[in-house]
Amino acid sequence: MKPLPLKEASPGGHVSAADAGVGARTGAEAGEGAVADAGDWTPALSRSVMLRHDRVRGTDLLLMPERVVVLRGGAGAILRLCDGRREVAAIVAELAERFPGASVATEVPEFLGRMREEGWIR
Repeated sequence: MKPLPLKEASPGGHVSAADAGVGARTGAEAGEGAVADAGDWTPALSRSVMLRHDRVRGTDLLLMPERVVVLRGGAGAILRLCDGRREVAAIVAELAERFPGASVATEVPEFLGRMREEGWIR
């Protein structure tokens, strides 16, 4: 898996970027194991992770101890559906309804697999 780019943030924290979503290319970076159990888990944010929208920058962020992940594309919309009650298949179905014609059936499970590997969702 290709590592996410990192840059220093103010006092000792890190800022990284995560791309995803509707129409974004994520498959080449995800690896085969990321989607092996794509439909049989109910993703939720990890306990130390908070999803917030930054109104000033107009972007979604994942806030963690000493780290901030800037979400791009449809990543925030995907992660908002990760509530621990919906399975991946239900998340894909809802996004397919919201964004007809987008290749969510493959890209969303791959993105969620990457987020799970990072430990940002469980």
